[in-house]
Amino acid sequence: MQEHRVNAAKPLRLADYLPSVFPLLTSGKVYRFAKEKKIRCNGVHCDGSHRVRQGDLLALYLPEEFFPKAGEPAYLRARDVLQVVYEDAQLLVVDKPSGLLVMDETGGEADTLLNRALRHLAASGAWKPQDAFLPCLCHRLDAGTSGLVMIAKTALCRDAMLEAMRRHQLKKTYLGVTFGRPMPPSGTLRGYLCKDPSRGLVRVSNVPSPRAREIVTGYRTLAVSGRLALLEIDLVTGRTHQIRAHLASIGCPLLGDSKYGSQAANRELHAKYQLLTAWRLQLPQFEPGPLQQLSGKTFTAQKPWYYAQILDHTLQ
Repeated sequence: MQEHRVNAAKPLRLADYLPSVFPLLTSGKVYRFAKEKKIRCNGVHCDGSHRVRQGDLLALYLPEEFFPKAGEPAYLRARDVLQVVYEDAQLLVVDKPSGLLVMDETGGEADTLLNRALRHLAASGAWKPQDAFLPCLCHRLDAGTSGLVMIAKTALCRDAMLEAMRRHQLKKTYLGVTFGRPMPPSGTLRGYLCKDPSRGLVRVSNVPSPRAREIVTGYRTLAVSGRLALLEIDLVTGRTHQIRAHLASIGCPLLGDSKYGSQAANRELHAKYQLLTAWRLQLPQFEPGPLQQLSGKTFTAQKPWYYAQILDHTLQ
């Protein structure tokens, strides 16, 4: 039996909370173990839909395999779930689901995209913990954003991708749904983005300032449904929260965006995360050598669930 004190900023279903702490548990397993009366909350048997709160004491009568062992690497505690889009000796491209952190620099969260990737690479023998180079993210996505993420398997690949992004040679295309229809239906947005670190937000202005950085965002309306618009978005410059803040600045925030969007619309339409997907990545040309096989390659993620719902007006 293991005891666990709940640490949660807001009430969560037991079936959602436990997998976030013990990644080898799934929601289905939590429901099953709870039905078998193997989970108690504050001394009382509960089911998977029970909402746990900060400070609740859980008693877990579960097999030891679900609990981390002392000294066990974090990547071994990540879920063995990874949607691989492309892999070779240099590069791993994966499709990240909404809600998953790409990494946690504090070390408090084991189930991150990077740890899932490390688990995948270790299992395939492509990487060993004693190797000199630790596979790393070439870029990041917000936790709520889904889609393509590149992970470098070598220092050569990491350096080449970072240089390509610095030179704006990597073409990134997103799909997103806005609450409000941009006018005109297609265009290029230009502005200046300034960070507010104390609030974890950014601000977009049409006027340059000493701390602001120029941003450029292209968009095309693919379809409309009621109050919503499905956009294809070109991220010309890649700044923190650029797409989210830039679209919000013209009165068309992403549906589901808790920072820059309409909370009323998010609640009404049950949008838990921002409807934004890193859909396509196109690589530049590389010099002859180990990276030549990646020259000009284009990677595409699966179209997100909301794509079809905008087209058939299920979501509006």
